[in-house]
Amino acid sequence: ARPPAGQTRRRRAPLRATSSQTNAAAGAEASAGKYRHLSGPDTSAGRNTTLAGADVAGAFEVFDALSIGMATVVFRWFGENLKPSGAKLVEGRVLDLLGDGPLLLQLYSYFRQHGRVYNLVFGPKSLMVVSDPRVVRHILRDNATGYSKGLLAEILKEIMGKGLIPADYDTWKVRRRALLPGFHKAWLNYMAHQFAACAERLADKLDAEAAAGGSAGAVQADMEERYLSVALDIIGVAVFNTDFDSVDKESPIIKAVYGTLQETEHRATFFLPYWDIPVLGKLVPRQARFQKDLAVVNDGLNAAIKSAFSSRVEMDEEALQARDYANVEDASLLRFLVDLRGEDSTATQLRDDLMTLLVAGHETTASVLTWATFALSQDANVLARLRDELDTKLGGRAPTYDEVMELPLLRRVLAETLRLYPAPPLLIRRALEDDPNVPGGLTMREGQDIFIGVWNIHRDPELWEDPEVFDPDRWLRPAANPGVEGWGGYNPPAEGASSSWYPNEVQSDYAFLPFGAGPRKCIGDQFAMLEAIVTLATIVQRFDFELACEPGEVGLTTGATLHTAKGLPMRLTPREGVKWTSASEVAKERGSKVAVAMAGAKGGCPVAH
Repeated sequence: ARPPAGQTRRRRAPLRATSSQTNAAAGAEASAGKYRHLSGPDTSAGRNTTLAGADVAGAFEVFDALSIGMATVVFRWFGENLKPSGAKLVEGRVLDLLGDGPLLLQLYSYFRQHGRVYNLVFGPKSLMVVSDPRVVRHILRDNATGYSKGLLAEILKEIMGKGLIPADYDTWKVRRRALLPGFHKAWLNYMAHQFAACAERLADKLDAEAAAGGSAGAVQADMEERYLSVALDIIGVAVFNTDFDSVDKESPIIKAVYGTLQETEHRATFFLPYWDIPVLGKLVPRQARFQKDLAVVNDGLNAAIKSAFSSRVEMDEEALQARDYANVEDASLLRFLVDLRGEDSTATQLRDDLMTLLVAGHETTASVLTWATFALSQDANVLARLRDELDTKLGGRAPTYDEVMELPLLRRVLAETLRLYPAPPLLIRRALEDDPNVPGGLTMREGQDIFIGVWNIHRDPELWEDPEVFDPDRWLRPAANPGVEGWGGYNPPAEGASSSWYPNEVQSDYAFLPFGAGPRKCIGDQFAMLEAIVTLATIVQRFDFELACEPGEVGLTTGATLHTAKGLPMRLTPREGVKWTSASEVAKERGSKVAVAMAGAKGGCPVAH
């Protein structure tokens, strides 16, 4: 199998696909010089995290992993019966899903061979893989209460408990009703400053490393790792009022957080849940480490919750949303939840909510920043246009909440990144009862596990023109194909006619799902977009950057989000002539006394202690 995460396409040059992967754009012509974002199996480094991420070192643990896999096949699938559904049956093999590439690419290969809906059968067990926008619309919106998170809830229950992601529908309604008011405009407006301070700390560190690097004046850094750090710092500040300061240091709590996050990703991608098998779950070394990490994180969350309750000031929702967030010592989401009158959640439920936000809010934003930086490094024209937009509109500072709509190219760059590298690339559901009304004459049987192929939909050549090309301007053009039954196409709003920060599932008729869709759409979509906008705007304005390896060496692995195989090595050079206005200076101009004092004292993310 070929290893590249992408390859350069010359005009009229035929596209080569591996034998195990049929590419959507095979035989098509691309614009000259455009980098094609093709992600293929990488047997040298980018193996599927289902095995590589299992931390199996040596032949003994590999044998253990295979034994676990066989045992779990019997444990989970024995005695189940497959009923007719109307979907095409595709005979699968466990080894296909533990093989030489990310799971989503194997599912993509089947999608190209067998169509938008197929039933992947493993003996008596099956997975319905859905990549049809009209069926997705039905599952996520029209009959959302007829489906649960299924496998995902089972995988994450030990980590997230009854948090928003794994919760059943009734619990989810209660928790969303409590959490949603916390993501209001006044809070996000203030958080834009917090994001800017954290991004600035990352940029300052890169600046210092470049200055210490000698006459070249450049620094080589793994930007995937750096983005993971800044995203963790932002979540700490915004959700817990805690500065992890992971950009500069690694403490025991940070190590435990990363250990927990890695286990979350491992469970989300390891197809066979051996940790549920008595005894085996305790004998595997990584599970013992995980239990220790989880205990450390839980202790930290419980301490934060206890502290917040000790200074609780009950207020109604309207009063909380009217708070002067620029001048309070604790503007965290935890503080909002604790102070909200009538919100009588237990410490356990708050812990589940906070853990969910920690996991969901960390990896996803770091992923889109990583792949956006990679894509920009391969398209000098888009990068130059973006830099011109930022220099003109911002002139050497991070954007505020109110300026987001004034940065249309930056928003399109992030939207296009989310199309090519969606986070997550799969959505998981389970039918709670027989659903005979699925479009296309299909029936979802009670208990049927479903993978919604976001990756497949986003790269479907019958939905998107030249889908492997990074083209932020595609979001300015309508897309339609009468040959795709039941799909209404993509209809971009007229300029100034929409307040949406990104093209959404409604505008694309469920062919673009960056944050899911329907009632259980991601609650933090604006939070994530604002964080990415502020951070990328900071890096692009302050640095020239180029990829420090061959594009094909970047590779692709899957977890809860999409990762590179070995990191994203970038060579960054501070731009000459950029006079940067710091986050604390902007806060001072806007009258934020607390933020100025804390940013000045910390030299980074403004957090009360």
